[in-house]
Amino acid sequence: MQNLSSPPAAAADLPVAPPADHPAWLRLKDAVEALRPLQSKDGSIDLSAVQRGTVDPLLATVLDAVQELAPLFPHDAAYLEAVGADLRKWAETGYREPDFLDSLLAFQPAADRVDGLAHLVVFPMYTQNGNPNRNLEAVLLQVVWPDWLAELERTRFDNPMFVPITFTDFTAGYDTNSAVLFPETVAVRKAPERFTWGGIFCDREAARFRAVSSSAVQQLGLEIPADAAELIADQERAQQTFVLWDLVHDRTHSHGDLPFDPFMIKQRSPFWMYGLEELRCDLTAFKEAVRLEAEGYKQGRDVQYAILFDRLFRFPVTGDRVRNYDGMGGQLLFAYLHQHDALRWRDNRLTIDWTRVAEVTNALCAEIEALYRAGIDRPKTAHWIAAYELVSRYLTPHPASTWAKGPAALPLDAGDTKAVNKALCDAVHPDEFPLSMFYEALAKKLGGVIAATTGITGAGLQEVAA
Repeated sequence: MQNLSSPPAAAADLPVAPPADHPAWLRLKDAVEALRPLQSKDGSIDLSAVQRGTVDPLLATVLDAVQELAPLFPHDAAYLEAVGADLRKWAETGYREPDFLDSLLAFQPAADRVDGLAHLVVFPMYTQNGNPNRNLEAVLLQVVWPDWLAELERTRFDNPMFVPITFTDFTAGYDTNSAVLFPETVAVRKAPERFTWGGIFCDREAARFRAVSSSAVQQLGLEIPADAAELIADQERAQQTFVLWDLVHDRTHSHGDLPFDPFMIKQRSPFWMYGLEELRCDLTAFKEAVRLEAEGYKQGRDVQYAILFDRLFRFPVTGDRVRNYDGMGGQLLFAYLHQHDALRWRDNRLTIDWTRVAEVTNALCAEIEALYRAGIDRPKTAHWIAAYELVSRYLTPHPASTWAKGPAALPLDAGDTKAVNKALCDAVHPDEFPLSMFYEALAKKLGGVIAATTGITGAGLQEVAA
């Protein structure tokens, strides 16, 4: 049995990172928090409404704090110098819409993935699933890159842009549900030709998974294997699980039969296309995890549990119901397992056939892969319809759905291709695949726990449990 929980290989050689109570960090954090409410949605500050004498001292505090902290991050010297320059340029423009392209290009965390390596990140940015405005944010974080993960990435799951990270501390934009640090969220004058990294906070993902899964198992009377219970109880083990899941999921967006990836190609699609793409990536990670388990990797079994529990319990009842593509993907997995008798809800208790669940889950993955492979030979409109037919075989559409009436009811004669595609998207019901009665009840049971995970980290999990 291969053990995938190795200690940081180079921790003793790493620069000493500042703790969350470092005086310079606290000054930086306080100044950013004071600046954020002065900013408009695009990150600018209206000096006709706010006195410059209020703004300049706050920016000076940010600059001084970054300069004081910079020696603790010698590997980020060029980036932190560029941050200072971009902050000064922002002030020189009279705090118009900020442009941090130079510092964004200088920040390259994927070029030096070392377990335990710390970074100080300061950008005007929105946070995905968090704050939609491009406010100034500051984050202290550490890279998670143990030897076993580095070896799997090098030999099997090549993903040079993937950077798993954990929080040390953060400003208000991350006191939310956001668990990613993506370069495309930063305020810049123009988008870079290509992005070279993407960060995912495995500690937040793991803590959220543990809190929701623990509650769901209890509420549903679900009997789970002993190793699944151990996973839910162990934050470090759960983090190791999520870095492997995320590694495979992230690379899958650009691997396999890809007739049309709505994430990689910035075009509007019906929301179930996004849901199927995210589910395909998760189920690919599940399939690879089954193979890893068969090869003796302990973490392979844990990834299977994490995907099942997060997808079945948290995803369907998180967020609103307006074109909730991750929610739809979770509902689809549940319905597929239920309709293939690998999962049952009887006598107000949920049971899972642990001897069959991997086989059935992989069968759903195969159906989605077949859809993608056939889609290469279809026009986009036909591919959208075929994808809808796949989903609606297992999920009941909204009674008022136009799409459920079939192609004859769709606005296929709305004009040229662009006009037809827009009309088809507009015809999608906001809640095209409503929650089943099972999930309506589950949403009420888990709503409080899910709400309490906002801003959670591994250190804050005990507060949610209490």
